[in-house]
Amino acid sequence: MKNLFVGNMSFQTTEGELRALFEPFGQITRVHVAMDRETGRARGFAFVEMPNDEEAAKAIAALNGKEVGGRSLKVNEARPKTERSGPPRDGGGRRGGGRGGFSNEDYREVARQPREPRW
Repeated sequence: MKNLFVGNMSFQTTEGELRALFEPFGQITRVHVAMDRETGRARGFAFVEMPNDEEAAKAIAALNGKEVGGRSLKVNEARPKTERSGPPRDGGGRRGGGRGGFSNEDYREVARQPREPRW
């Protein structure tokens, strides 16, 4: 089973149009066009799942670079989420608060030491 990534799509491309585009190459298990949660509009990419690896490879070879809706499609095998590259979308790094770089063990060590009276 192969999950294919279809990128650089026209924002008007529908699941039905994608299904019609991929069906000549073999059976399709699922088509999912990514939608923006806030606007409800297509985000310009989709995933097409094909159960047969050989048919999926033929679809990639034939459709990668094909012009559809005035745009040149990017079709390749989808990578699992853990393999995606690039920085985190939130920009990475620490956010607010914290304890100045000390670990919990550092605080435990300080807490074990006897204290001098405050007065």
